[in-house]
Amino acid sequence: MSEGMANARILPIRPGVGLAAVSLIAGILAVVIARDCNRNLEFHHLHAPFAPSLLYGGVYWIWWVVVTLVLWTLADRWEVAFKPSGLTVMAHLGASCILATAHLALLQHTIGFASWYWPAWGRRMATFSVENLERFGVELVLYGFISGICAFLYSRMQTQQALVQKLEVERQLTQAQLKALQMQLEPHFLFNTLNAITSLVAHERNPEAMKTLTHLNTILRTTLQRRAPEKVPFAEELRVIESYLAIQKVRFAHRLEVKMEVGPEVMDGLIPCFLLQPIVENAVQHGIASKATGGLIETHVKRVGDTLWMQVKDNGRGLADSRTKGHGIGMQNTRERLAFFYPGSHEFHAVSPAEGGYEVTIQIPYERALA
Repeated sequence: MSEGMANARILPIRPGVGLAAVSLIAGILAVVIARDCNRNLEFHHLHAPFAPSLLYGGVYWIWWVVVTLVLWTLADRWEVAFKPSGLTVMAHLGASCILATAHLALLQHTIGFASWYWPAWGRRMATFSVENLERFGVELVLYGFISGICAFLYSRMQTQQALVQKLEVERQLTQAQLKALQMQLEPHFLFNTLNAITSLVAHERNPEAMKTLTHLNTILRTTLQRRAPEKVPFAEELRVIESYLAIQKVRFAHRLEVKMEVGPEVMDGLIPCFLLQPIVENAVQHGIASKATGGLIETHVKRVGDTLWMQVKDNGRGLADSRTKGHGIGMQNTRERLAFFYPGSHEFHAVSPAEGGYEVTIQIPYERALA
């Protein structure tokens, strides 16, 4: 786990806590308005109970609590509600005018209702008018302030959700890295590799033995040096794939044939680290290992316009063989990683053709690595 993950703090905005906070603030402001109303009456030597002033303050701020809830609900259902654009600004301006007029009218009716029970209070508050431009302006400012706070909190929540997703993908990639390292350090893997090297040495095929050791070193060194999540030039991923297949070819000998068609234009293209290597590994373990002869793994990578097209396929027995079920392991992880790095701009297909075998095809936007 990276240092960034360790230091990241996720502070989710809970709807219940938010509603309680808004209601508490509204209640305090309602009391403040009620107190100011009574002080105004006392200044003019009028005496009235606190109840009508509290009613007025409560109606005043309950309205804005409801508006806040409506704005938050709209933001939750329609992301465009707070996305900066000319249309959004015009929509909020129109809504603020309508809500301001409706609110002032509601306050007028509240004053009229309270006047029946507290005439002295009503006579003083009779100066309140929906046509008062100053009050109308205050309403617009309040709407702007509340909508701005909602936009800020919604943006913060979206950022937190993106962080949660990033941390989850990073966790998955770290697990994938550890799994790859575990596979490479697994006794069976090392035993098979070292046994193949020993056999080469015994047959005085020392150059081939040295090449196999070099391939093993490449796999281990690259795995330890990589940090997830990140994108790497395809050339780096290709080195790991070639080293892995070279070792497996020594192990399986004539049982495994490898074909690779990689265009030179894709070498600088960026792909998520550990994207293809696990797919190739699955092809060997679940597609070729069970074949007595004639195993074939093909890897095709090319640039098609602004996209990078990749395909790994084997000629195993496909899904018809229960032992190939392992092909599905890690596929969901691959889908989620692609969705994280390329939301809405990638393609992923994993199928077992009618003629047998298994093939995985991935298409992502082409990104050139910086020199």
